[in-house]
Amino acid sequence: NTKPQMLLRLAWHCSGTYCKTSKNGGSEGATMRFKPESDHGGNAGLNIARNLLEPIKAKYPGISYADLYILAGVVAVEEMGGPAVGFRSGRSDAPRSADPKDDDRFSPDGRLPDGDKGAQHVRDIFYRMGFDDRGIVALCGAHAVGRCHTDRSGFWGPWTRAETTFSNEYFRLMLEEKWTPKKTHKGRKWTGPPQFENPEGDLMMLSTDLALVEDPEFRVYSEKYAKDEDLFFTDFAKYYQQLNELGCKNLKSNKPWYQFW
Repeated sequence: NTKPQMLLRLAWHCSGTYCKTSKNGGSEGATMRFKPESDHGGNAGLNIARNLLEPIKAKYPGISYADLYILAGVVAVEEMGGPAVGFRSGRSDAPRSADPKDDDRFSPDGRLPDGDKGAQHVRDIFYRMGFDDRGIVALCGAHAVGRCHTDRSGFWGPWTRAETTFSNEYFRLMLEEKWTPKKTHKGRKWTGPPQFENPEGDLMMLSTDLALVEDPEFRVYSEKYAKDEDLFFTDFAKYYQQLNELGCKNLKSNKPWYQFW
């Protein structure tokens, strides 16, 4: 069942476009529903996740798309065995008539991480949103679930052997496995973008992942999370709620997600 992972990715990609300097992007507006944001490279395949939520939106028309997309990610984390993440409603939706040139809820392409790059790129992406190194590593831990698809990102494979279970396995495997450049795929030469695989070839890491152990400052937190899953869960819940709320101005008080239904 790939639905929870897709919903987490949808929420993450809605929120992860925020820029603290230009003060645009973020989850406010649910602007991913519209072009050009829906066609941004980092959002390939997320139309599937948005379509999954249409029946819920039809049943509960009072919730905005912007709140629904974020709430779906929060519920997905818990459904996959991860921590309970605080949720505050109050996001509004950009209208279909909104002009991306004039509405600061829209964001330009290129603000999501490029898996082919290293530590400086990771910092550039997350510092732009206002996160520190600890927050960066915690949020990257979302790669505990899901996998890459060649028809979407060009990359292939899962990060862990339990793609629907939220855990600290991502950090443990990153530190304990030997990662080498992927050369072949199903008996043929690998022609996709550069990525790394374990000796068995059933798991993969991206350059942005391995930056979390190759960079000394990042590695401190990767090692902490590999040893202490409770610490990872606590930090992820904290920083993930912050990510979800970037740029949102009219949020109401925290309450458990199930009280919204």
